[in-house]
Amino acid sequence: MAEDYSSRVPWSTEPSLKAKAEEVGIDFDKFIAGLASNSSDMEMAKEFKVSSKTIMYLRKHFEELGLHSVMGQD
Repeated sequence: MAEDYSSRVPWSTEPSLKAKAEEVGIDFDKFIAGLASNSSDMEMAKEFKVSSKTIMYLRKHFEELGLHSVMGQD
């Protein structure tokens, strides 16, 4: 049975999405609002004056890891 499950630690060493956004000069709340309004990576890149790859990376973090990257399986 244990072979069916990967590690179950309830934390991650990955920085939060907010920390990553702030590191590249993006207002976190505005970024989340852009995601909520379904803005494209190009639209948000233009708004925040960063590359579309930066927005893509942050969006991927949100979609795959969530806001804080702290997840557990109890």
